[in-house]
Amino acid sequence: MKFTHKKIIRLGIIFITFIMLSACTNVRYKNVQYDPKRKITTVSAIDPAQEKKIQALQKAIMSLGPNIDPKEAHFVARESVMYPMVLANQYRLVSPPLLQNVLVNYGYRKNGLCWQWTRDMGKHLGKKPLKTLEFHHAVAFRRNYWKEHSTLTVSPKGGTVSNSIVLDPWRNSGVLFWSHVKDDKKYPWVKFTN
Repeated sequence: MKFTHKKIIRLGIIFITFIMLSACTNVRYKNVQYDPKRKITTVSAIDPAQEKKIQALQKAIMSLGPNIDPKEAHFVARESVMYPMVLANQYRLVSPPLLQNVLVNYGYRKNGLCWQWTRDMGKHLGKKPLKTLEFHHAVAFRRNYWKEHSTLTVSPKGGTVSNSIVLDPWRNSGVLFWSHVKDDKKYPWVKFTN
């Protein structure tokens, strides 16, 4: 059998798809839901690792400036950790994230691209008026099809992306990744502009 360039590419795509599908897992979070009346995520029990992450993120948000309201910092930290699980369930998420992207781009899933996480996290967190914090849509590798990535960041009121904290639930399939923008070695974040 003679292998043409097109056959080699097709075999490569089939092989990569097989590897990705064999390694993929459905992501499902139990005992978590959104309470539209209170505009918060409700869970039957927050596990110790989640509680530790919420406390660490709240502390980091508080360190962004001297006038940050602790209640606002706690709200943002808690919802940034817990709400992505609600979105993961709504998106019918699979892991790894790039496989979710393939499923969305081919019409097998409606949501789950990084910009959709950013949009939906921003809408949710924006429902509560905050006086000391604000959110930014940040992007890295803008207009690079294979590398472009969007996320939400939080800064003090009047702050910028460069002095904010990354809130990225896409990267770990619904488990929040967070860090100071300057400490995120994977992505060079800037403010998203059209």
